[in-house]
Amino acid sequence: MVAACMAACGGAAEKKEAGSGSAESGGTGAGNPSYDPEKGEGKFSDVVIPATIDLALAATGEKIYQVKCNSCHKLSGEKLVGPGWQGVTSRHTAPWILNFVTNTDAMLDKDPKAQAQLEICLVRMPNQNVSDADARNIYEFMRKNDGSK
Repeated sequence: MVAACMAACGGAAEKKEAGSGSAESGGTGAGNPSYDPEKGEGKFSDVVIPATIDLALAATGEKIYQVKCNSCHKLSGEKLVGPGWQGVTSRHTAPWILNFVTNTDAMLDKDPKAQAQLEICLVRMPNQNVSDADARNIYEFMRKNDGSK
């Protein structure tokens, strides 16, 4: 489900990453100078990620993973249908992951990293209709899976 979802975490008390604000739309990643490939295509642009994992959010995210994601994504680095999730939060920013999870079709149409992943996986991730809150829960579960503290 969350095929190419990834982002970085850590830092002092809190880490601010692009994530929940407005993002510019239109154009492709390569052809649109206003497009930010670190944020992707969608509404998330300023996201505050605490330095420590919120275990309640991660637990909810794990439940969502079990229902919507695990049929295509392993928690290891191994590809199933979609890419494995190991290390996902170190490869992509929080806004990019949140935008991919909530705005899958536009990201696959416009984002060069999402398009490159599609070339590897050969299967377009279906839009799972994930809410903003559930996307955040999934992201926190990804952080926990990646061994963040």
